Amino acid sequence: MAASQHPAFQSLLTSAAGTPTLPDWDMAERAITGHRVDAGGTVFLQGVPHPYVYTVHTGLLKLCYLDDGGTEWIKSFAEEGRFFASIAALQPGGRTAFMVTAVEPATLERIDHRVLLALAERHLPWARALYQLTLVFAARKEARERALLTLGAEARYRAFLAEHPGLALRIPQKDLARHLGLTPVGLNRIAVRVRRAGG
Repeated sequence: MAASQHPAFQSLLTSAAGTPTLPDWDMAERAITGHRVDAGGTVFLQGVPHPYVYTVHTGLLKLCYLDDGGTEWIKSFAEEGRFFASIAALQPGGRTAFMVTAVEPATLERIDHRVLLALAERHLPWARALYQLTLVFAARKEARERALLTLGAEARYRAFLAEHPGLALRIPQKDLARHLGLTPVGLNRIAVRVRRAGG
């Protein structure tokens, strides 16, 4: 397989498949498009048809639910090497369950999920790649739920630092607080306490 014009997806998919090459890669290559998003820009909105999977080449994004009052609840962040999609929107006739905006200027690669399904139906390595990516997605969701349901506020903050070393420095404190289910003031107190305790 020749060097791809879309290295983020090529690396993600071949790693997930456990093979250095994927059959019919040129079909995927033709379906992948590159996108640039300015800081504060929107990748997709909540509640719209959008059956696409993204990988992050550079930058940082936040994935957010909006409630009826317009309050933002940050479910996760996506940095370099991560992938994301709204699973609800990948279903036939589905719509996005959340929105995605850029915390930093970002370059992304995007592919229609239907192309991935067509390749998976033809080739076992593609099916294996999609299966592995689904497991990664499910593990992330499970870890997030466990943290919110079983850990106290300081433990959630420490767990985030342990899982994402350095990322907290790139995320505005108000956004990190929303992600951890805290107020900015509450997070600041915890962060000070953790620093004083030596991390």
